[in-house]
Amino acid sequence: MAVVAVWKCDRDGKMFENKKDAEEHDKMLELAANITSLLETHIDGLDESASEAIGLLLAERREALAKACKGKPSVLLEGPEEGSDNADNVTPLTAQA
Repeated sequence: MAVVAVWKCDRDGKMFENKKDAEEHDKMLELAANITSLLETHIDGLDESASEAIGLLLAERREALAKACKGKPSVLLEGPEEGSDNADNVTPLTAQA
């Protein structure tokens, strides 16, 4: 039986094949939580689930958002950047033979 090292994200429990990807995902979730808090503080009547969804979206698309703020707003209308989705790095928790 082989032993496979995995790293678990503290915030949502997702498993990753390497520490760098796990830490990057955790930082993205921390940014999403802070954006959510900012939205809820400054926008009265915003539903909690909506503010969480907006926070997560903005955190996931942070590179595109930064480019848009630097003068390329059309970048936000494009699909997610290649390699920006951490879902490919998540390790499934199924038994491997």
